[in-house]
Amino acid sequence: MTTTTSPTESAPGPAPRVGFVSLGCPKNLTDSELIITQLSAEGYVTGKSFEGADLVIVNTCGFIDEAVKESLDTIGEALNVNGKVIVTGCLGARKTVNARPGEEDNLVKSLHPSVLAVTGPQATQEVMDAVHQHCPKPHDPFTDLVPGVVGEAGVKLTPRHYAYIKISEGCNHRCTFCIIPSMRGDLVSRPIGNVLKEAKALFEGGVKELLVVSQDTSAYGLDVKYRTGFWEGRPIKTRLLELVQALAALAEPHGAWVRLHYVYPYPHVDDVLPLMAQGRVLPYLDVPFQHSHPDVLRRMKRPASGEKNLERIARWREQCPELVIRSTFIAGFPGETEAEFRHLLDFVREAQIDRAGCFAYSPVQGAAANELPGQLAAEEREERRARFMAVAEEVSAARLRRRVGSVMQVLVDSAPAQGRRGGVGRSYADAPEIDGVVRLLPPEKISKTLKAGAFTKARIVAAEGHDLVGVPI
Repeated sequence: MTTTTSPTESAPGPAPRVGFVSLGCPKNLTDSELIITQLSAEGYVTGKSFEGADLVIVNTCGFIDEAVKESLDTIGEALNVNGKVIVTGCLGARKTVNARPGEEDNLVKSLHPSVLAVTGPQATQEVMDAVHQHCPKPHDPFTDLVPGVVGEAGVKLTPRHYAYIKISEGCNHRCTFCIIPSMRGDLVSRPIGNVLKEAKALFEGGVKELLVVSQDTSAYGLDVKYRTGFWEGRPIKTRLLELVQALAALAEPHGAWVRLHYVYPYPHVDDVLPLMAQGRVLPYLDVPFQHSHPDVLRRMKRPASGEKNLERIARWREQCPELVIRSTFIAGFPGETEAEFRHLLDFVREAQIDRAGCFAYSPVQGAAANELPGQLAAEEREERRARFMAVAEEVSAARLRRRVGSVMQVLVDSAPAQGRRGGVGRSYADAPEIDGVVRLLPPEKISKTLKAGAFTKARIVAAEGHDLVGVPI
């Protein structure tokens, strides 16, 4: 995901201008929001243009090869256009391979030595220190109002009607294909009172969909042994169930949605399903299964690799028949046999995964999986990815067709001319940018209007590809 922003471009006076681009996942986006909130508090004007800016900040992704290339290309473009660039994010934490003594061992610095500064993720203060060094701050944040903020939540880079909230940093797992712990560190859960304070500000600021993100949402509070925190003077455990219950209570007066991402299939996740069945949080789980075969999962060193996920999914759907499951998978992992891959295809069919994405395995610099035996050729990895997606799309399309004829609540994302020519929205089954949409036809009633950020009921009349088509009613 690439996001640019200009929350304060209309600020008066000769305030310093900072070009800003945010690359990568929603967790990176929340880091960007913290930086931009601080920039805004100090009177900087942020914008999406590199030209004419006093300096540029690039928040990078460094997980897979395509993301690394996009980040490096963006840094290069910013240097060519502007010349003064600060780099932050996951790629900033990457080291070069086999650097000789005395050579630059930071990957970004070795490839773009003219950047002003490089930091890793979660480094708001380090970024601000670099900004202050190269572009002194215009005023004192304690004596001036912060423009463009959403209350306690600060500046947001998403459309006003939805927002991500990050509940923890880092990850305790050591999956062999992943280097995120080396960049973001071990799990550090945010104090539950701070999370709820931010969530309340977002709902009060008009957010209609709150998307909970982290590296491992199910593990929230594990690092602090689920200690008791406080929210509005009341004790509350730092644990997933209590957090979701509290978020649901905050969302209810605003008629807002709460959506859970990156939920590993631990047994205690079962406790959240009644909240979904009751309609208190969206019946939607983003579960990164990555594979189905026990031997592949062990080679991946995946958490919960011994869990019987088909049985768990069946129990979830018994409790909450409307549950939608999205997941990501890796095809062509080192040592994956044809039988193991067919096991994965069978799993997707039997589990009836509503939304599935798949990566062909890609060696990541520094990942332990690079040393595993049985590395598959790139062509075979890509061929398996294509076969997987064909099955996954077949399953998804069949499940979407079951929606035809039903009436669904839709959160409108876009509605030109008050929706007279239709619009675009999403149902509870569709997370922004990663799932499908509901294409809204012009309303049958002349009096019916649509507004971005508002809900509407829609009668589903067709399923096309990954999307639904609906008539607002």
